[in-house]
Parts: sequence; structure tokens; C-alpha cells
Amino acid sequence: MQQLRPGGPTPFFVGQTQANPTFSFANVAGRYLLLGFPPSDAKARDGVFGVVGRNMDLLKDEHVACFFVLRDEESFAKARDRSGMRWFFDPEGKIGRLYGALAEDGAETPMWVLVDPSLRVLFSLPMSQTEQLFQRLRALPPPDDHAGVPLHAPVMITPRVFPPELCRRLIAYYETEGGQPSGVMRERNGKTIGVLDDFKKRRDCTIEDEALRRETYAAIKYRLLPELMKAFRFEVTRIERYIVARYDAQDGGWFRPHRDNLTSGTAHRQFACSINLNAEEFEGGDLRFPEYGARTYRPPTGGAVVFSCSLLHEATPVTKGTRFAFLPFLYDEKGEEIRLRNQHLIVVPAPPEPEPETEDAELDASAPPAHF
Repeated sequence: MQQLRPGGPTPFFVGQTQANPTFSFANVAGRYLLLGFPPSDAKARDGVFGVVGRNMDLLKDEHVACFFVLRDEESFAKARDRSGMRWFFDPEGKIGRLYGALAEDGAETPMWVLVDPSLRVLFSLPMSQTEQLFQRLRALPPPDDHAGVPLHAPVMITPRVFPPELCRRLIAYYETEGGQPSGVMRERNGKTIGVLDDFKKRRDCTIEDEALRRETYAAIKYRLLPELMKAFRFEVTRIERYIVARYDAQDGGWFRPHRDNLTSGTAHRQFACSINLNAEEFEGGDLRFPEYGARTYRPPTGGAVVFSCSLLHEATPVTKGTRFAFLPFLYDEKGEEIRLRNQHLIVVPAPPEPEPETEDAELDASAPPAHF
């Protein structure tokens, strides 16, 4: 049985909800998360639900989102989602064992686990203390104030990576060649599959012009990578894909919260890079890292924001104009070993039908990575 410790990381899992058979718990940061593991005894369980019902004013998606974990199918079928309240179906007890609510011999420990907006454990309580739990919930500060000080995502912004003239030529290349709908990578039965859905609204253009590729490559190598080494002590030796991406206000261009390396086909990615090509010509379209608050990050034209692919992040909707960006991934030789080992698990192209939202990373079907 796992022991959860306050301040420790929250175990991630993918589970079945009423709306999504593969819901990723790794992608719900930015608010308090209350996980409830109720007893199997119906009378005791109804008692807990009664206390929760009297305190539903506290459970709101933007403040405290509650997830009950149910093991019996009948209870799950009767449950109903609502704002601030969701249900996981855990028939085999995998989530319960992960959080220490279920022992290997089947012994259960009905309990609550409160997770902070950065996906770290705040505390756990036995369900016999449900009244006390809601007293503590009422004393919680707003999610953005949970640390007591403003949080800053561990990202690096570097200006003047691409000169203005190169930014203009990259936009012109996109407008000449056009873009294709951009999808995401999902893990399905051990395979990494590309899908298209409304999780992301973006169009991408792969740069086929070798001279233009070399120019972007050189700018990243000589202007960005030394800064990355200084900030993160990481030596980049590989770059994956050369694309210009277009987020347009007419589409509501966005990319919902996701991590870039959760599938077998994307596990090699170590740093994501976003270089704005026209930062003065659009509104919205900024990066947000929900684990570190509501603050957004926006590099200037030609500037890059670089961050670990393990960080939960989103591209907020473009509300006016069109955003163009150059979006490579960066990694090293260890990552290249992982990429080669897993490349047989990637299935492309993306099917056109919508898929449920789950563990997501950007879809990449461009040329093989370059070596620095």
C-alpha cells in the first residue's frame, strides 16, 4: 500500500469517467482536487454522500473539483457528473491501490486525498472525518494563492533568436504552402496513435525548403542552445521537426492543457520550444502552465520560450488576429535512443473521427530529427 506524504507528488493515472473512458488525471492542475475513496458498505457510503451534498457550494470546477473513485458498476451507473463533481470507475482497484486506499489483500481504507493546484499532496484524511474535511476546505485560499507567494513556471524566455526578416519569411512560406490540421498523439493499447479532434485548433506547415531549414537550425544552435545550457545544464544534440504553426481567431485557435512526452512515441522529447513570429499582431494565444497559476507567458517576435516537455501547458485561445509560431522539440542522444526504440509504436496519419480527451502530446509526422 502506497504511503502518500504531504508535499509529495500526486500519482498520475488514466481512468474511466462517465464522459471519457481514458481521462488523464495528469492534465487537471490549476485548482484543488479532492479525491474520495468511499467505503463499499452502502450505508456508510450514503452517509459520506450526505455530508458532501450539504457542502456542494464548496465544490466548483474553478476552486475545488471532487472526484469520487467507485469500484462497483451499479453505483457508477447511477452517479451523475456535475460542476465540481466527477466519478471514476475503478473495478480492479488500480487507482485505490495507487493512493493507498486499497491493500493487495482487498482491505479498504476509505479516505480523502486533497491535492494542491500544482498536483502535490496537501493532506489525506479518513472518511470518518468528512465533516472536518469540509471545515478545512472552507479555509482554503484561492488556487492562485495556495503557495502564499506568486509562482513562476520554470521556463526560459530568450529574445532575438530569429531576426525579424526570418520571421517574415517563415510566415510567407506558410501563406504560400498552406497548412494542414494539426492533431495530437494518444496512447492506445501500447501504440502511439495520431488523432484529430477539438483538443487543439491549429494548422501546421512543414518546412521542406532545405536552405530555410538550415537557417532556422543555425539560429537555434548559436542563439538559443547556449542559453538553455546556462539555465538548465542540458546539452541539446537533436531537434525534432521544422514547422510553422498557425492559430487563428476565426477558429478560436487553442491547445488545451497537455504534456508533450506521455506516450511511447513522444517519450524522447525533453524540451519544447515556441518561437513567436508575429507577437504584435494577435491577442490571446499565450502559454499558460496551470501547475504554476493563471499567469501567461508570451515571447516577443523572434523570441523563444523553452520549457520541459513534462510540464502541463496550454496555448490559450487567440481572440484577435492570427498567431504564427515555429515549434520544434529539443532532446539529446539519450532521447534519440528512446525515439529509435519506440518508433515502431507510432501509428500515423491521424484518423478524422473525434477521440476522447486523454494523455496528449503534439502530433508530429514531419521529417526525421536533425543532429546538432
